Amino acid sequence: MARNRNREEEDAAIDMTPMLDIVFIMLIFFIVTTSFVKEAGIQVNKPEANQANKEPSANIFIAIRDTGEVWMDKRQVDVKRVAANLERMLAEQPTDLVVIQADKEAEHGRVVEVMDQIKEAGIDKISIAAENN
Repeated sequence: MARNRNREEEDAAIDMTPMLDIVFIMLIFFIVTTSFVKEAGIQVNKPEANQANKEPSANIFIAIRDTGEVWMDKRQVDVKRVAANLERMLAEQPTDLVVIQADKEAEHGRVVEVMDQIKEAGIDKISIAAENN
């Protein structure tokens, strides 16, 4: 009699394996589909523009300070190394758009050098950040 009661208790147990499988599959799905934004790491005084648009799909930002310093991924980089750093970032997360956050007092020549490095890395879509009036 005791043997039958133990067998009934074993049969009544809920198998948790399918639920755990679903949870792990959902976790993997969310990890794979998450996009990570590569911030420049500093704040700059952007120029103002009346027709500034918001780019929703930008994942990589490059900041240029008024002193000419170039920042990518929260660290300062040499202007000649922008393409190499960008290629490394693109290997981690491919994108077709880079946003340049140039200070309004930054030299135009430095911004053009950075744009040239971005083109060298193979990205044709470059956006310049500006503040709305």
